[in-house]
Amino acid sequence: MKQILNFINGEFVATERHFDKISPQTGQKIADVHEASKANVDAAVAAARAALNGPWGRMTVAERVQKLYAVADGINARFDEFLAAECADTGKPMSLASHIDIPRGAANFKIFADVVKNVATEFFPMETPDGKGAINYGFRAPIGVVGVICPWNLPLLLMTWKVGPALACGNTVVVKPSEETPQTAALLGEVMNAAGIPPGVYNVVHGFGPGSAGEFVTTHPQVDAITFTGETRTGEAIMKAAATGVRPVSLEMGGKNAAIVFADCDFDAAIEGTMRSVFANCGQVCLGTERVYVERPIFDKFVAALKQGAEGLKLGRPEDASTNMGTLISKEHQNKVLSYYQLAVDEGATVVTGGGVPQMPGELAGGSWIQPTIWTGLPENARVMKEEIFGPCCHISPFDSEEEVLQKANDNAYGLATAIWTRDVSRAHRVAQRMHVGLAWVNSWFLRDLRTPFGGSKLSGIGREGGVHSLEFYTELKNVCVKL
Repeated sequence: MKQILNFINGEFVATERHFDKISPQTGQKIADVHEASKANVDAAVAAARAALNGPWGRMTVAERVQKLYAVADGINARFDEFLAAECADTGKPMSLASHIDIPRGAANFKIFADVVKNVATEFFPMETPDGKGAINYGFRAPIGVVGVICPWNLPLLLMTWKVGPALACGNTVVVKPSEETPQTAALLGEVMNAAGIPPGVYNVVHGFGPGSAGEFVTTHPQVDAITFTGETRTGEAIMKAAATGVRPVSLEMGGKNAAIVFADCDFDAAIEGTMRSVFANCGQVCLGTERVYVERPIFDKFVAALKQGAEGLKLGRPEDASTNMGTLISKEHQNKVLSYYQLAVDEGATVVTGGGVPQMPGELAGGSWIQPTIWTGLPENARVMKEEIFGPCCHISPFDSEEEVLQKANDNAYGLATAIWTRDVSRAHRVAQRMHVGLAWVNSWFLRDLRTPFGGSKLSGIGREGGVHSLEFYTELKNVCVKL
């Protein structure tokens, strides 16, 4: 049986307590994961502190940049291994992971190395009473040891989205991957060693939340900052833990995102984009669309077209090139999503398509499969319209005016993203700016320039990541004043 070990101070560490890694495709055990004890987490934090004050902290920016380029190259050199591990953990199609998860996972190291290499800071000359003057300039120093708490939906991509800028800025990290997706975080330890990253710079501890590695990392007094991506309740608990010691947090959390489709849209593009935003990664994307508002003149046509698209999705093995939708992450999550499928019916929804579990052949019958699902007919105050489901489903509602749809789309506790479909340029800008979200796409979805700010408002999070915006969290900006 495959063993997934912790990675501490440049070495793989076995522990006495293990937990099962279950395949979401078959429901069968595929690995033993070694759970980190509090002593293991203490050792990881101590190793990170020693590296911060030692060889990593003494490196120049140019030297760090070259090391991070080597990490990116190392991931790409072992592309197939990372791809197999990611798909085994998540159940997602290889066609998806090979184009998004693994390439972006590697690219994050090069992108943030380049950001740090080229970033500028403030400079202010000033007058002094003696007439000789002084100069002030900004200097970015690493924030310290960073606790990185990762989600299971895009494990490598979202982990390196944090580790990349953290290391580029000169920090060291202790990573706690999701217990559902431990493999690529551990595999990255091998790449770190091969790239010459000093021991202790990158550490991985496996486990759960309360009473396990997650709690041990977030409450550790020698962890200087905590960055988290995941669901909102966990983020709230992390924020409370970070209050002890007044440590900064970066929280990217849930979403109940709305798409707005105006009658003047490019209809085919709106269908294609909404298909992706609802069903990509089996709906397990924080940026995904669970509420779709369609202007009434094209409402019936839109519902029929999205139904046809959903019913044409092919569920199957990740390695099958024709597979374009995989599984949910686990039986537990499958039960959660199914409970919302039932709740939608109980609340009076019309089930346009889906609503249950598909029949899968052979060993796949034991997996965490779910049908892509579309509803209509629910009122705005229904729970299914307010609560994040995180599955391949959406509700489609008609609207008659811009003001009406803005009120409905913004009437939610979350504020992460939106997608707006219209050919009217003035309307596109107007609606995008009035949406209470961190990201607004117009005539697209998931189109990302990694230099731009990423993050949400309200229950969707605190802080921004991406480009120089990541540096605001991973560095302390100091002012140096020099009297001339």
